[in-house]
Amino acid sequence: MRSFGELGRWMAAATAAAAVLACAGSAGENARAGAAAADPRDIFGVLPALGPHPSLGHHADLFGRFVGTWDADYSFIAADGSVRHKRGEVLFGWILDGYAIQDIFLSYPDDSSGERKMVGGIRYVDPRTDRWTVMFVAPGFNVAIRMEGGAEEDRIVLRGRDPDGVELRWSFNDIQADAFVWRGEVSHDGGRTWRVDEEHHMRRRGPARAG
Repeated sequence: MRSFGELGRWMAAATAAAAVLACAGSAGENARAGAAAADPRDIFGVLPALGPHPSLGHHADLFGRFVGTWDADYSFIAADGSVRHKRGEVLFGWILDGYAIQDIFLSYPDDSSGERKMVGGIRYVDPRTDRWTVMFVAPGFNVAIRMEGGAEEDRIVLRGRDPDGVELRWSFNDIQADAFVWRGEVSHDGGRTWRVDEEHHMRRRGPARAG
């Protein structure tokens, strides 16, 4: 038979162990309850911004003028000159307290049994240089690309490389309040020659908005 001292120590240890198990069970229940109560839409309550951050000044205007929704007529041009057309829409909007613009390029399914395709990017400007950086991602295609550039005469030109090292040139052309043409070009000879492999015609949906 245990002594009263040993019995007391044993009961104290058992009580502490029970308390630990109870706390662990309560923490697990709270975690499950928190997961059940979490709203995946919470992020969209803080992500958008109503306009550019004041610190950007006029530097925000280059891409700020595209904020809104655009109907898109996509053209994908193969090396043999054949063209594949798709319909869709493009959306631009300020995010992250107005320090960046989010864009989404969406293409509609070809038929009711298909699914839409969506790619996007985040673009931001360095006010010291007036140069823009675009971080483009297409998770469905396992592609991520960084482009840099800015205004060149009456158009916008961005340059970079694809994951295979091929030189890219993306440009916004024929820019009007309610329309523009986006072109994607590739070069396999160090930029000496370029081939247009994408040309997308955009038409603003609804009235033009200020950037």
